[in-house]
Amino acid sequence: MSSPSGGIQKMKRLLFAIGVGCSLAAHAQDYPSKPITITVPNPPGGMNQIHAQPLSAVLERLTKQPAPVVNRPGGTAAVGTAYVANQPPDGHNILVTTPNLYLVIEKDKLYGIKTPFTLDQIALIALLSADPLIMTVHPALPVKNVKELIALAKSRPNELVFSTSGPYGITHTPMAMFMDATGTKLRHLPTTGGGPAITQALGGHSQVTGGGPAAVYAHVESGKLRALASWGVKPHPAFPKLPTFKSMGIDIEAYLWVGLFTTAGVPEPTFSKMRDLIRKAAADPAFKQALEKVNVVPDYREGAEFKAFFDADYKRMAAAIKSIGKL
Repeated sequence: MSSPSGGIQKMKRLLFAIGVGCSLAAHAQDYPSKPITITVPNPPGGMNQIHAQPLSAVLERLTKQPAPVVNRPGGTAAVGTAYVANQPPDGHNILVTTPNLYLVIEKDKLYGIKTPFTLDQIALIALLSADPLIMTVHPALPVKNVKELIALAKSRPNELVFSTSGPYGITHTPMAMFMDATGTKLRHLPTTGGGPAITQALGGHSQVTGGGPAAVYAHVESGKLRALASWGVKPHPAFPKLPTFKSMGIDIEAYLWVGLFTTAGVPEPTFSKMRDLIRKAAADPAFKQALEKVNVVPDYREGAEFKAFFDADYKRMAAAIKSIGKL
């Protein structure tokens, strides 16, 4: 038989649990109760900004709360990511980022450097888009397809130059995958971003480069670059006739995806409201049209579906960085 004091303690714990539950529910009901800060961990411009600006406008319209976009660049997106990772877990901070989220972790691991955040500090909200990278070449290069590029690269090892957004970046790792899968060796010309990498190819300083459909479409249409293949599993609407590497028997895959994340530990009632809000914003015609206008295909995924995509992509990219090794 339990003692009276034991019964009182149980009652206190029950009342405390009820109180906490009511408090969390009340906070969730009020969400958002203040501005939602959208952090872009890069300088203005680029894929993250393309998604963040229209998202901000739609969130402000839906919530009647400010949703400022704040650029916090530095450390291959590590500075802005660490900022969000260390904020209070109240659902009022959103990180808009790309595979840089884990590319920087794997790069730091290679050199024994401690990254200023861990993935345990970040919670996945939703994927907004997942465009495949597109391989392009300068039109002066005497190749019309991937088979011819492979043959030329093998006949001239370490002579052909490929430009990227920088070491271990989102356009470097797919090229490492390509070279590993085809047994080719091209010379790396790292730059400071996706735009500069394309500029090097346009100027003939590199013969090969990769970029998202939004970045390369106009140059391909004008004939300043020639598209050879897509790193996706299916054709992209902007390049419906472009073959994928997988369709040629080259088993590689890479995406310039953009996703939303928040500080880990947001109480479930609030996180549920947050996810509902993001789902509604991503389905808004104004948001979708803003992406489609620049040849980005909306590809909304959340929960287990986003987690499965995230984990598979992380595994591919981690293997590519390990293959690249120390530079």
